[in-house]
Amino acid sequence: MNVITKKFNLPDGREVTIETGKLAKQADGSVVVRIGNTMLLATVCAKTEVGENVDFMPLTVDYQEKYASTGRFPGGFFKREARLSEYEILISRLIDRALRPLFPNNFHAETQVLVYLISGDINTLPDAFAALAASSALAVSDIPFNGPVSEVRVARIDGKFVINPSVEDLEKSDLELMVGATYENISMVEGEMKEVSEEVMIEALKVAHDAIKQQCLIQKELAAEVGKTKREYNHEENDEALKALVHEKTYQKCYDCAKEKIADKKLRSDKINAIKEAFIEDNFTEETLAGKEFMISRYFHDVHRDAVRDMILNENIRLDGRGPEDIRPIWCEVDYLPSAHGSAIFTRGETQSLSTVTLGSKLDEQTIDGAVIEGKNDFMLHYNFPPFSTGEVKGIRGTGRREVGHGNLALRALKQVLPDKEANPYTIRVVSDILESNGSSSMATVCAGCLALMDAGVKLTKPVSGIAMGLITDTAAGKYAVLSDILGDEDHLGDMDFKVCGTRDGITACQMDIKIDGLSYEILAKALAQAGRGRAHILGKMLETLPEAREDYKPHAPRIVQITIPKEFIGAVIGKGGEVIQEMQRETGTDISIEEEDELGIIQIASSNKAGIDQALERIKQITTVPETGEIYHGTVKTLQPFGAFVEILPGKDALLHVSELRWERVDNVEDILKEGDKIDVKLLSIDSKTGKMKLSHKVLLPKPEGYVEQERPARPPRSPRIGDRSDSRPPRRENTPSIGTPKLKSE
Repeated sequence: MNVITKKFNLPDGREVTIETGKLAKQADGSVVVRIGNTMLLATVCAKTEVGENVDFMPLTVDYQEKYASTGRFPGGFFKREARLSEYEILISRLIDRALRPLFPNNFHAETQVLVYLISGDINTLPDAFAALAASSALAVSDIPFNGPVSEVRVARIDGKFVINPSVEDLEKSDLELMVGATYENISMVEGEMKEVSEEVMIEALKVAHDAIKQQCLIQKELAAEVGKTKREYNHEENDEALKALVHEKTYQKCYDCAKEKIADKKLRSDKINAIKEAFIEDNFTEETLAGKEFMISRYFHDVHRDAVRDMILNENIRLDGRGPEDIRPIWCEVDYLPSAHGSAIFTRGETQSLSTVTLGSKLDEQTIDGAVIEGKNDFMLHYNFPPFSTGEVKGIRGTGRREVGHGNLALRALKQVLPDKEANPYTIRVVSDILESNGSSSMATVCAGCLALMDAGVKLTKPVSGIAMGLITDTAAGKYAVLSDILGDEDHLGDMDFKVCGTRDGITACQMDIKIDGLSYEILAKALAQAGRGRAHILGKMLETLPEAREDYKPHAPRIVQITIPKEFIGAVIGKGGEVIQEMQRETGTDISIEEEDELGIIQIASSNKAGIDQALERIKQITTVPETGEIYHGTVKTLQPFGAFVEILPGKDALLHVSELRWERVDNVEDILKEGDKIDVKLLSIDSKTGKMKLSHKVLLPKPEGYVEQERPARPPRSPRIGDRSDSRPPRRENTPSIGTPKLKSE
């Protein structure tokens, strides 16, 4: 066993160790990355055989947290790790986006990257080290890879940038970015901020890249010491003469088609496909075409890409006729769905989102049950991308990774402007259904989601909009064009997909994928400034439809009342086995939740029926109210006794109403006046400080009869002695005479 270890320190002094040669040695590459008690095992394997006519790389990246890593049991019935959680999917996507651009374009072997959290620390977020582990596994393998690459989390805490902060410190940050980069170039960015400026964001990227450079150098040292040679491969069959023929016959036609300013996506696609079909028909017979269709399609794709890029750079116009900064036509509508708590349609060009908002109580919160992260989530955003949105027929097999990622980006953008819990005690679910797609549907989700929240009456601190930016570059000619509000084709054929969300005052979320080397900070700054202008234009169109959040929630939306009670009353409100709270919910038609916080119980009562809320609120107040001397209560007779009645003045609190306190006149039989279940007004006369027993009176609430004179009750006559009674007249027992039943000693 040849174990090789490399170490480096983070800026705060924490040591990071990368080790290979001990675990998973049959994988093509494997490493263990450790920081403190957190350990990640990363493995990579690639097939040596490739199927016919494969022109892409089937790459699978999975990140999974083992519950044993933090000494926990998985939830659910089976008590074992199952499919990836949304959190694990998001981390898998971060790793994938950093790795995928760095494999050779002509490498098409099926490759699998697996990263497992095998030991965890609740104050160290492992996702910041997952890409480092994956890239290190590729570095020590024989799989071709143009890395190394790594990722770090950069946060701004108290005005200072911190690399890979602890969970505790991260909660105090106003900027959090995950940045992926090689030694030379930044390739991936994703994060959220509290309305920071473009300048602050660029500074954060520089700090992150400096930290990544060190991690890339360590990986190069590790790979050199392992000394494994990269495998040889030949995954593409090429015909240079055919490639030149395709370019010669189709380039100008594709260029001219791109200049036609065709806004309709389907029409433009049909015209491009017609060029390819005409080329095949004009240059091949059925016999000469055999076996070349796949190669022609690949070459034609490259020609089309080059022609579109050249046209944009040369003519300064885009496929649909817009200039670089122009935004497609926008129309919005709110309150479209009468039964939803909030709804909005946002349409920009050929991209459309129908978003809804549902308001719920604490009972609707999502439970987060991860190996490292646990808790509750009271804001959810779900993004759906049905196949008809692009005019396709596909099977629906549940939520895909792309849908999870796009929804998470929109969620990060909107959660920064949600009101605090006092102003908005609701659990909120936003759902974006994409009905058309040609361009950024995630940014349409941000805009539609914002309008739907405002339509629901949620008082956002500021409205938010989002825009997708693109980039076309020609490094040889020194040309580039930054494009606002990109089309799907401009994303596919371009060099950058940069999504920026924010208010008029700053950025709240971003996501960037860069497909080229050498993106300068000058171009990035231009893209951010242009994105700011585009966001402002889109926001203006949104606010023309709904200038501000509605004054009140919809009539059919649930109302929530929140109260606090002393901690010691929580049990009384819940009742034995939950019987009290369940009965209360059933009878009042409300949802009631209770949370313990410090020395208080936080109670939320939710219902669309105000009368039900008032009724539940009154019952809880009765349960939690401490009886006060002198107060008048409307009580219920619980039991009758010869000497009086026990009356429940508050739920669970009974007090004695003595027979003498029923009437001003003498009452000989309680049952002549009361029966069980009767309602009666009583006044609390006193509370015994030692026993807590309470004394009630009903007669003090009645007028005294005219001429009434309170008479003293006659003293009870002495009881006649009975056989067996002791009296003072009996002679005292002799001290040495044992009483009856006292055992005697054997010696006696």
